[in-house]
Parts: sequence; structure tokens; C-alpha cells
Amino acid sequence: MSGGISLHAVDVASGVPAAGMAVEVWSLDGGRRQVARGRLGEGGALDHPVARGDGVAAGSYEALLHVGDWLRERGDATGPVFLEVAVFRFTVIDPAQHYHLPLKFTSWGYALFRGS
Repeated sequence: MSGGISLHAVDVASGVPAAGMAVEVWSLDGGRRQVARGRLGEGGALDHPVARGDGVAAGSYEALLHVGDWLRERGDATGPVFLEVAVFRFTVIDPAQHYHLPLKFTSWGYALFRGS
């Protein structure tokens, strides 16, 4: 895959993809501008034109993954949770490259990285 920003999330404590998790991607250059918003699909990935490169240019970005809401929607929490939103700020250096951002999380912590 070339170009684009893709998101994928898995709850490693329960071993399930985070289907239905709300996510956002924002461009931070020249003011804050939302470039993607949606919910992760059954496999835990975001199906959005940004994953194919639409609207992606070189610059600074922020991905927001709403873990706390997802845990409450699943019934894993009834009130406040330790982890509400996983925030990933990153830089697209070359918009011809693909930036895959996998999130591996539990209700107590997470790991975000650039995948392949």
C-alpha cells in the first residue's frame, strides 16, 4: 500500500479487535483541521479515504483513539476508566509512504507505533 494513514486497534487483554471504536485524525499544520473521523470496522481497522492517501500531505498529525468510550460501550466499564483517549502525534515526512498506526491496548495502558 502506498500513501495514506491507516489505524488499527486491538484489545490485547481480551484478544479482540476494537470494532466500533471512535477515532479521529487531525492535521496540525496551519491550524487544527480534521482529516478523518469514524469507527473501526469488524477487523479493528478504519475504512476511510485517508487510509488511501486522500487529504494526506507532509506535516504534523494527531490521531485520537477513544479507548474509554469503547470500553464502556462493551460493558467493560460503567464509569470513569484509567485510559480515556490514546493520543498519537506524528509527522508525515513523505506523503508517498504509507503510515500504518497500530494501537495495542488494555484498560491500563497502550502501545502505539508505526507499523508496516
